[in-house]
This record gives sequence, structure tokens and C-alpha cells, in this order.
Amino acid sequence: MGVDFLTTAGAGTFPGAADSLLASGTRALAVDGDLHAGREWFEAAYREGESTGDARVMAEAALGVGGWWPGEDRSAAAYGLLDARLRHALTLADPSSSDAMRIRLRLAAEADYRSGSHIAVLAALEEVRGLPDPAVHAEALRLAHHCLLGPDHGELRRALANELVGKAALVDSRSDSRGVGRGHLLMGLLYQTVDLFLTGHPHAHRRLAELRAELDRGEHLAVGYVVSAIEVMLATRAGRLDDAERLAEDCVEHGGKAGDGDAAAWHAAHTVAIRWYQGRLPELLPTLAGLVDSPDLSAVDHSFHAAHAVAAATAGDHPTAMRAMANLLQPTLTDLPRSGTWLATMYGFVEAAHLIGNEPAAAKAYRRLVPYANLPAMASLAITCFGSVQHALGVAALTTGELDQAVAHLRRAVHRNLALGHWPAVLSSRLRLAEALDQRGTDDDKAAAREERDHAATVAGRLHLQPQPHQSRSFGIRTRELGTQRSRTDEFRAVEAEPHAPAGPAGCRRLGRGWRIELGSRAVQVEHSIGMLHLAVLIANPGTEITAADLVAGVNALSGMRRDTSGQPLLDRAAIRQYRQRLAELGAENGDDDQNRRERDWLLAELTANTRPGGRSRAFTDDSERARLAAGRAIRRALARIDQADTVIGAHLRDTVHTGIRCWYRPL
Repeated sequence: MGVDFLTTAGAGTFPGAADSLLASGTRALAVDGDLHAGREWFEAAYREGESTGDARVMAEAALGVGGWWPGEDRSAAAYGLLDARLRHALTLADPSSSDAMRIRLRLAAEADYRSGSHIAVLAALEEVRGLPDPAVHAEALRLAHHCLLGPDHGELRRALANELVGKAALVDSRSDSRGVGRGHLLMGLLYQTVDLFLTGHPHAHRRLAELRAELDRGEHLAVGYVVSAIEVMLATRAGRLDDAERLAEDCVEHGGKAGDGDAAAWHAAHTVAIRWYQGRLPELLPTLAGLVDSPDLSAVDHSFHAAHAVAAATAGDHPTAMRAMANLLQPTLTDLPRSGTWLATMYGFVEAAHLIGNEPAAAKAYRRLVPYANLPAMASLAITCFGSVQHALGVAALTTGELDQAVAHLRRAVHRNLALGHWPAVLSSRLRLAEALDQRGTDDDKAAAREERDHAATVAGRLHLQPQPHQSRSFGIRTRELGTQRSRTDEFRAVEAEPHAPAGPAGCRRLGRGWRIELGSRAVQVEHSIGMLHLAVLIANPGTEITAADLVAGVNALSGMRRDTSGQPLLDRAAIRQYRQRLAELGAENGDDDQNRRERDWLLAELTANTRPGGRSRAFTDDSERARLAAGRAIRRALARIDQADTVIGAHLRDTVHTGIRCWYRPL
């Protein structure tokens, strides 16, 4: 909006301000995935609509303030305000209008999300299906799916995600808001990916690769943030715990930029999983003691109570562990909602029960977990994984003295954790299995227990892990007791043994539609991506520092997408000066207060969005910083794909490729 308009706006109405704010909010949420900016734009639009009494604007703005996910703002005050605004807007809307239907849908989604239910939102979804607008339909599918993250809902979730992908293609063809359909498509692909991970499906990595490729074509902060959280989980499962910790720091930074309310809680969840498998969970006792009461947590997230119980029990503080477990039994274990964190919560509950020897609690948990034996114990949108639920069932049976059951469950846990590629969980399940075999105590069992410890020793040595104290109630297992023999079948030798990586340098060349990476006698082929282009340049120039900006510019030039990233300001100094002058004039005028306030709100919104703290103009982009983030994310995605295909080559490249403002490949 130009300066000429601003110099005359005070004399009449403020035409188009509300629609402009709504459009900016929609673009921020759906196209950019910037949840924080979206909330700000819609908040400004709501105030504009409220001042003019425009029911349509108030309805759309209230819906937008709710954000991309249900339960996005966790505080009681924010939820109360959102609920009140939605209900007020509903009284002003035509009951048969799409706005009214969308408000009823959002109210149902918010209520169901906070109670761990889904009945109301699914009923609202059926109502929305009668509308001809595919964008409203896609919105309904997105909100409903987010209320169905518990372990009982796998088939229904998959159906909704598939339907969302189908509807996304119709959105832009019938809408003036170009790019909104892609936002729905990304959400559909994300939900398909998450659903496959939550059920332990072997094709989860394929769908994740498709989602990464789509993000390579254009950033969406909110979806990209979830992908970065999944990458932390995958690094943890691969046993790359130091790498996972670094990725977790990048992830929480990404979440902050996206404005996601889960950023702090997800970072805590990542840290818990990493410390769990490092055997350092007691270090988090002070953090967990405060975290369980954090207002940032979802109302149905009880997983940190369970983590607190395990940390305290591992440290030998049984009273604190029992108190934390009691919080999960209020009023009974059955009453815990089957939310997206339920399996992880129960997994921790069983571990704590085993460590303190609480047989009744273990027996209750066993009965609750049996229907989910074949699922992985994951949390939320696949952001953490503690291995197979079979492991928790085996530990519960071990606690209650049902040794035959314990051995059977733990044997299955080993195989399922191998299938997941969750090496720390493989180590944990082997040690628990050895414990169960020792307790059962036949001659064959003792030999089998020694073999399980030998297998565990190999895994522990490869991952540079010490066995965790919480892996044995007697605290009697030590590295030297695992043994050094390697008597094993060829099957397990092929799966678990990993030769040392040969010395570099690596080679990389284009091969058809993919890339072939060679290291010594090893070679692997991976699909094409922007990150592979960056890696190919670095590998072809070993020891040479190349700026991230040059890497990105090279890709843009090749793809015909080169854009001006010179840091051109959104508002020049003259415009900023005139905006501020007009604000001062409005403060001195005695005209219509409502009109003044509307213009003042718009000016403030423009200055807030387009200037940095201190009043300096905000640039379209900071070239070097944007390039650093883009190149770093693309390269990390490429390295993750290589690691999935060949852990030896993946480990070599992780150790020798550096990303940042300047990037390089320095072979050992």
C-alpha cells in the first residue's frame, strides 16, 4: 500500500484494510507456514472487524487466530479468549453459511483436542463434507486428523490424510489465494508420513523422502519444523546421539522461527529420549520436576510425568518416582486419554514400575498395552521413539514374574526394534531379554543370556554407548559383564556388525535420476535432491571452503529460479518516516476515535511487520543467513538419505562435511 494512500486515509474510511490483513494472515499460515506472523495478522484483522462490526471479518479472523493446528496456543487465557471470540462470531454469522460451519468445526476441534476425544470434530467434518468449497473441506480434514494421534486411530488417520492430499489439488484451482493448496498438500504429505511412522510401516522413509523433496521446492516453516523434529528422532534411532543433540538444537530454533507453541516441549522430549539412551536421564530431574507443570504442554500430554518417574527411579529416589507415577493414576490408569503421547507415557510408566518393583502397577500397564503390542512407542507427530511396545510388555511381565511371557515379548521386541532401525532400543531389549533369561534360569537360558549380552556388547561398542542403569533393576550390568565374544548367527552378524569406514576421499557422480556416492570399496545410490547437488559440489572440491550463498546461487541458476536476495528493504526510510509522522498526527487529532484507531492499528501492523527492533527497515532477506539455513537443511536431508542407505558412508560424510555460512568437505 503506497504512501499516497496513507496521506489521505485520515479523511475517510479505510478501504480494504481488513481484507488485506486477512489475506496476509492466510498467506503467512498456509503458504509460508509462519504461525507467529499469521496470528499477528489475524489479530489485527479481528480488531479491525470488531471496530466496524463486520461479522465476516470477525469470523475469518477469529478462525485465523486459532492457527494452523488445534490447541496451538496452550495458555488458559489464550484458549478462553479464542473460545469467546469464536462463539461471539458464531452468533453473528448465518447458521447455514460456510463461516458458521467453519466456526463449529474449530470449536469442536479445540474441545476434542483438549480432552483427547474426536467425536465432535468428526461429526463437524461430516457436516463440512456437504460444502462445495474444497478449501473448507481440506481445513476440516487437517483439524480432524490432529485430534486422532492416539494408537487406536491408525486406519482412520490414514483415510483422512489420503483424502486431504486429494482435496489439496482442488484448492488453488478454485481460489484466488495461490499457494494455499500447496499448504494443504504439504500437510497431507506430512500426515501420511507421520501415520506410517506411528504404525512402524516400512515405507515411512519413502514418504518422508517425498515430503523432503516437496519442501526443497519451497519452504513452509511449520511443516519443515515437524520434519526437522522427525529427523532428530531418526538420528536417535540410528544411535547417533551426539548428532541428534545437535539436530535438536537446530530444531528448536526452527520451531521458534515458525512460531510453533510446541517448540519448547518438543525440545524437552528430544532431550529426554537422548539422555534416556545415554544413561544420563537423572541429569534432567530438576528440569522434569518443573516441566510437568508447564502451561506450554498439551492438556492431554502426561509423558513428562512418566519421564520424571523413570529419572527419579534411576537415581534411586523411589518416593519421587512413586509420586510421579501417582499423577498418572488419577483417578486410574484407564482414564489417561489415548492421545499422541499415550504410548510413550505408558512405556515410561512400565520402566519406572520395574525399577521400583511395583508389580500391581506393572500388571495394570500390561493389560492396557496388550492391544498395541505391534506398534512403536512414539510421541506426537513421530518426534520421539522408544522402540517397540513389545519391550514395555516384556518389562511389565518381567516385573510381575511372568518370565515365559517376558522372554517371548522381549524376543519379539529385539526383532521389531531391528526392523525399526532403532539401535539403542535393540541394545536395551537384548539386555532386558538377558535379564529375563537369567531369572528363568535353565541351562539353555543361561547360554542364551550370554549370547544376548554378546550381541548387546557389539551394538554398544558400535554406538559408543554405556548400558543404562535403568536397563537392569538390580543395577548389576556393566560393560565388562557383557562379554567380548562374538558368537552369533550369520543373520545377526549381517544386520548388526558394521565395518569401520574406509579412509576418504569420497566420490560423487550423477547416475540417471539419482547420485552414486563411493567410498573405498563401498558405493550407494540415492535419489536426486538439492542437498545432493550441494554435496556433489563439496565432494568435488575437498578441503575448499564454499559459501552457502554460492551453493544456493548455483542451484538457483541451474533451476532457473535465481531471485534477487540483495536485502532490498520492504519499506524504505522515507516510507517509514511518513508512517511514523502519520501516527503522530493521529495522536494529535480529535477526530472520530474508531476511525483513528483503525488507521493507527494498520500503521502499527505495517511497521511491526516491516521493521526490526530499533526501527531499522526489515529486509526481504538476509542473503547469507537465508543461504546458510537453506543449504544446511538441504545437506542434512541428503546426509540422512545416504545414512539410511549405507551407515558407513553416511558416518564418513557426517564427520567430514561442515555446513554454515561457509561449507566444506575435508576427508579424514
